[in-house]
Amino acid sequence: MAAASDPHVPVLLGPLLRAVAPVAGVWVDGTFGAGGYARGLLAQGAQRVIGIDRDPSVFRMARDWAGEYGDRLRLTEGTFSDLDRLAGEPVDGVVLDLGVSSMQLDQAERGFSFLRDGPLDMRMGGDGPTAADLLNSAPEAVIADVLYLYGEERASRRIARAIVAARPLTRTGQLSDIVAGCLPRPKPGQSHPSTRAFQAIRIWVNDEFGQLVAGLAAAERALRPGGKLAVVSFHSLEDRIVKRFMQARSNSAGGGSRYAPEVEQDQPAFTLPFRRAIGPDDQELAANPRARSALLRVGIRTDAPAGRVDPQALGLPRLDRGA
Repeated sequence: MAAASDPHVPVLLGPLLRAVAPVAGVWVDGTFGAGGYARGLLAQGAQRVIGIDRDPSVFRMARDWAGEYGDRLRLTEGTFSDLDRLAGEPVDGVVLDLGVSSMQLDQAERGFSFLRDGPLDMRMGGDGPTAADLLNSAPEAVIADVLYLYGEERASRRIARAIVAARPLTRTGQLSDIVAGCLPRPKPGQSHPSTRAFQAIRIWVNDEFGQLVAGLAAAERALRPGGKLAVVSFHSLEDRIVKRFMQARSNSAGGGSRYAPEVEQDQPAFTLPFRRAIGPDDQELAANPRARSALLRVGIRTDAPAGRVDPQALGLPRLDRGA
């Protein structure tokens, strides 16, 4: 999620480039967006960057500047869950910037923003059911689970009941009004009452958590020994999945009980160069308040074979799309 006021300056760009230095070889920017990470990597010494995005509109916006990099930048439409196949070769680094971009939020017709009325769409690509399709067909209990598990919305049942009563829903403004009507008026400094609900529904529409787990596994398959994986997340649910993946794949989650039978584990596929996630510094927070929740985690690929990934072990909520 490039969350800067200038969409060409992604969150935690400086800390990320420092964390993965030296930058060399072939890199995948699995969430290309406005291309800020890709350009940063190329400026720092990447031989080539393969930019992947499920949103075809980002490539149309990149036409004005992408040509200056020649064959050092290759743009490919697709999802980062398929990045190993889309890259087509072993790579030296993978960057994933999770969530929705400022550019997408600014486009009312995309339906991501509760601040701009538009069609209730929320799809990052052009395929699959829209938010309206799902909200107008899913059982009330499924909608409540989505709001609670994907958005940590405590009033999930009340909001789900109101959504079902107001069907059919077609506009973001309509949904925002429904959510706001179920919640207390926010105090100064608090986030908009629709924030958690819109986040949850967007994640549901785009299967973002499923894509994240599959993308982490694809990065493990694509990275050559010594290759670097850098992931920027923007809320606790995303970061929990990334943290558990890196712990599990580095065998650093802690040993089992000395009284329990020994469990055979895969060889560590990553080492972790930093004990904790890296957050924004005061300078970035002052320039870009949206960065306040951003966290960067980095892993370095070993020469162990790629292993299996259990989504439930990473804390992935299990939900029916509710068609």
